[in-house]
Amino acid sequence: MDVRRFDPEAAAILEAEEARQRDTLMMIPSENYCSPVVTAAQATVFGNKYAEGMPGARYYNGCVNMDAIERLAIARAKQLFGAEHANVQPLSGAQMNMAVYHALLEPGDTVMALDLNQGGHLTHGSPVNFSARWYRFVHYGVDRDTELLDLEAIAEQARQVRPKLIVTGATAYPRQWDFARWRTIADEVGAYLLADVSHIAGLIVGGAHPDPVPHCHVVTTTTQKTLRGPRSGLILCRAELAQKIDKAVFPGIQGGPHMHTIFAKAVAFKEAQTEGFRAVQQRTVDNARALAAALADGGLRLVSGGTDNHLMLVDLRPLNLTGKVAANLLEEAGIIVNKNTIPYDPKPPFVCSGIRLGTPGLSTRGMGRAEMQQIAEWINEVLRQPDDQPGRARIAGSVRELCARFPLWAEQDLRDSSVTSEPT
Repeated sequence: MDVRRFDPEAAAILEAEEARQRDTLMMIPSENYCSPVVTAAQATVFGNKYAEGMPGARYYNGCVNMDAIERLAIARAKQLFGAEHANVQPLSGAQMNMAVYHALLEPGDTVMALDLNQGGHLTHGSPVNFSARWYRFVHYGVDRDTELLDLEAIAEQARQVRPKLIVTGATAYPRQWDFARWRTIADEVGAYLLADVSHIAGLIVGGAHPDPVPHCHVVTTTTQKTLRGPRSGLILCRAELAQKIDKAVFPGIQGGPHMHTIFAKAVAFKEAQTEGFRAVQQRTVDNARALAAALADGGLRLVSGGTDNHLMLVDLRPLNLTGKVAANLLEEAGIIVNKNTIPYDPKPPFVCSGIRLGTPGLSTRGMGRAEMQQIAEWINEVLRQPDDQPGRARIAGSVRELCARFPLWAEQDLRDSSVTSEPT
């Protein structure tokens, strides 16, 4: 049944969101577009079935096809990442990390992770999150001058703290992670090493970022960011930790898995094995570097001076703007970014001094270096002329014209050769 005929009120909101995504530039680096086939996979009859337990050990009857699709998703995840074990049941990024902590730690154990205000995640020990309430988090940060992680200083901090678990990974760090060096630090102090690669998982499987799997005891990732799957979570681990991880997921922290989402994950994992997907991941990194260079050429200050991955942070203090104001101004111009703290930010998180922007969504649509140059010029114009509302309206019109040249659905199907074409 067509939802537009059955419920026109709800359908009108859906159509408005479709138009917003179609006609604006999605530049929040934690967002991307699912392909049509992954989108369709989420709306299947698999969502009708309870399947508590693991394949072959369910608490409900009628799970023969649930077992089959979950085993297929597990096999594809293991192949995609080269992992010994995979659990595809976590419902989100927060729950996947909760499960790892539940499996490896006891309440009160010490964990080292990147501070939220310097690029970490809520589940990396934010005071308002369960992680800091249940465990003792000690945070490392970036160097004040270089705004880069100083691994020698972090190693010394680990020697003093003696954590049981070290968490790597970030939501707002524009440089690569040296997972081999992190494993050396973890081994020296007898700690488990967890890599939360939610932001860079697609880059990793696409060969555009160093691989954590050979070096880490556990790797976690959401599946909706650069990986371009449904909104969900995934845990990868060494074989010796498989039983602990599985029991921590169920019955440890959650009940019935979302089987329709696991179906969509299986499809997304197949997509991620294609050459078209790899081309989009390299394009994402190339576009990020081009965009960062163009923004810097326009006089904007980038945290750490640039980027090695899919995102960058702009320090707005030289422009006397807050992140909250800047993000709202850019949205008026059809450019969607998010306010974000910068290292050692003097302002509170809901206001902050920076914006975070990235290239996954733009790259999925097929945009290239020429478009990054144009977008950087628009961003500079908006930020440097905050009182020019007519100028923002003009740019919004130009953004719609650009988006029309790179339609969502035509560019997303990885079976279409246009996705693997050379960027402009």
